[in-house]
Amino acid sequence: MGNYLGALRQWVHMQDEHECFYTIVDQHAILGEGDPADLPARTLDMAISVLAVGVDPERCTLFVQSDVPEHIELAWLFNTVAPVGDLERMTQYKDKSQRYDSIPVGLLNYPVLQAADILVYRADAVPVGEDQRQHLELTRDIARKWNARYGEYFPEPGAIIPEAGRIKGLDGEAKMSKSLGNTVGILADVEGVWERVRTAVTDPQRVRRDDPGRPEVCNVFTLHKLITDTDLIPDIEEQCRAGTRGCVDCKRIFADSLVRECAPFRERAEYLRAHTSEVRDILEAGADRARAVTRETLAEARSRMGISWRSAL
Repeated sequence: MGNYLGALRQWVHMQDEHECFYTIVDQHAILGEGDPADLPARTLDMAISVLAVGVDPERCTLFVQSDVPEHIELAWLFNTVAPVGDLERMTQYKDKSQRYDSIPVGLLNYPVLQAADILVYRADAVPVGEDQRQHLELTRDIARKWNARYGEYFPEPGAIIPEAGRIKGLDGEAKMSKSLGNTVGILADVEGVWERVRTAVTDPQRVRRDDPGRPEVCNVFTLHKLITDTDLIPDIEEQCRAGTRGCVDCKRIFADSLVRECAPFRERAEYLRAHTSEVRDILEAGADRARAVTRETLAEARSRMGISWRSAL
């Protein structure tokens, strides 16, 4: 749900406003500790989820990162201008590096590949959450440094801020994250949604059912405002403050709202899982379109950097 509210729902809206390239970043994913044998299925499952919520391959380009090798080559070219000090100051690097006895270079270079993911399409704008603003600023810095040395070519992309803002997890504290176990799946069935939502933290000061609540500090109420029918919000807020509706009932309304919102997604995902050949065709066609753009970008970047020895003959 965090991915849907913070990113995917916006991706769907953006298809009619921009020329959009959406990539499933399997080459970023290998930095994690997952089983490599699971990655192909996870990649396909991510594609199904993205398509199920309404990303339309007729209105955008959807592909898998590793199918477009120009991402990696441009990342290497950017490594020649990206300062180590700037990479070491990345907040996510400082946080995640604490988990390692020996820090992998990929963790340090992660945002350089992110910059290549963006600039290989010479993108003007990128949808980002608060946790990625610093990485986007680094992307702008890399473009600026490269342009200063090799001539103006790469834009300095701006941020498109998610309409939902930062989505807290069901614990009401940390960002919604699968690694923290504080999520609810948008493709889960009715019981699966309720099993997760009923664990959500509400107002910690509300102990008894008829205690007055504080919707302004209740994370479930925040989620209501993102999912539930807007006509119901005043009643939910009023009954919370008056203590006339318990937290369990309030969470049940939210779970029902989420189930209704996501019902078309579950139906679409079920179809796509039964027709994975269609998903593969979409991803392959998307990679073809992406490579047509990235080859042109790489050819120009290589030429400007002198990586074109045939021109000396």
